Amino acid sequence: MSDHFKGKDALSHVAEKQALGILTSKEVHGLELPGSKHALLDSARNTFATLLILYAILTPLNIDPFPIMAMASVGLTVWLAGRSAWLSWVRLERLHRILAQEKWEIEHNRPQEREELRVLYGAKGFEGQLLEEVIDVLMADEGRLLKVMVQEEMGITLENIEHPLKQGLYSFFGALISAILMLSFLSIPYVPLIAGLVAISILSGWAAQQVDNRIIPASVWSTAIAVVSVGLTYYVTQYFYGR
Repeated sequence: MSDHFKGKDALSHVAEKQALGILTSKEVHGLELPGSKHALLDSARNTFATLLILYAILTPLNIDPFPIMAMASVGLTVWLAGRSAWLSWVRLERLHRILAQEKWEIEHNRPQEREELRVLYGAKGFEGQLLEEVIDVLMADEGRLLKVMVQEEMGITLENIEHPLKQGLYSFFGALISAILMLSFLSIPYVPLIAGLVAISILSGWAAQQVDNRIIPASVWSTAIAVVSVGLTYYVTQYFYGR
């Protein structure tokens, strides 16, 4: 055993690093879509849901929903865009720390890194002289070795990392477009409710399709949660303020 492995063998160390990689690459909402696309869909759904809840409060109170929902949309759009960009930046900082740590390990614990490569590529079916040749090639280039260790050992795909401002911008447009659609239907009774629920269903199905999950259950569950949330809000408002 070595201090680098902290009392574990190479296989256990690799398993621990893979678990860390899952946590590092994890979005705040779970392992779902890559950055900007997820930000857009998530902001759009949150905007529809929030405005539907506002609609459920204002309707039984006989208050014109347009000015209040328009004002809320401005703040909500800025909040969701800023939140998405900030969470992306936090994740990027965490990734930079992981890369710096892995780079230090490559520079100071090369024998142990070689053992990790042997475990990783042995699991892929490489063995004997071919395995040793592959390891020699990777060990000869520290830049390539760093990329391999991050991607193979920790499961982090560096090509999928997007700039926080891009995610914030996509989130902004997702919220803005959703708010405009909701506000444009307010003059027609009950249409905002139907349009919002349909939009949540479509967006949830689209998000599920992007990661090869089942579309219908995702759409049904998201719509059901929205219906319960909006319905409870409506009846609680009636209970406290009903005439």
